Amino acid sequence: MTLTTAEENYLKAIYHLSDGGTKSVSTNDVAAEIKTKAASVSDMLRKLGEKEVIEYRKYYGVNITEEGKKRALQTIRKHRLWEVFLVDKLQFAWDEVHEVAEELEHIQSPLLIQRLDEFLNYPKFDPHGDPIPDEFGDVRARPRVALIEMDINQTGQIVAVKDSSAAFLKYLDKVGAYIGARIKVLDKVEFDGSMEILVDQKKTLFMSKDVAANILAIQS
Repeated sequence: MTLTTAEENYLKAIYHLSDGGTKSVSTNDVAAEIKTKAASVSDMLRKLGEKEVIEYRKYYGVNITEEGKKRALQTIRKHRLWEVFLVDKLQFAWDEVHEVAEELEHIQSPLLIQRLDEFLNYPKFDPHGDPIPDEFGDVRARPRVALIEMDINQTGQIVAVKDSSAAFLKYLDKVGAYIGARIKVLDKVEFDGSMEILVDQKKTLFMSKDVAANILAIQS
């Protein structure tokens, strides 16, 4: 069964919105994610239902099937491998790769992706810290907490970001917060939720509540 580029994009969006297939998704949610009208979404959902990658009944929402999860994870795997390639081998900045990877993820060549994975030495995470599904669709997750949830004097390491928009990633580059950075919470301001963070035992950063909520860390 072949899926079009648009169908793959819809399926990937449904997978993310459903938290990996653990809950139903409304048509309006899909429309908001894809940035299109609900009427257009309904037509696409009918097509995806006919291909048995989702279960769709009007007014009852959308559920992704096991086959749908498999196909979505294949697309996500390709996207994240291409992001690693662009950053590690072509020296793209991490805020530049998403749109390019959105195009490359639709190349239909299992052998190419197998060779790409091998060439990159089988990376487990993309440049934004998101896990890369393996060739069987298994995802190696790791326990992470939002920086905003850490307490004063707790230490850890930045491992991912929730917000992968170019604007947010450029901001992190500017202030010196990066994947792999060692951190310690020095202070939390009760008034506005902002935080004072020590990075790599040498640089102090002041972060807003919104910024801290979009940085993920593992605690040490």
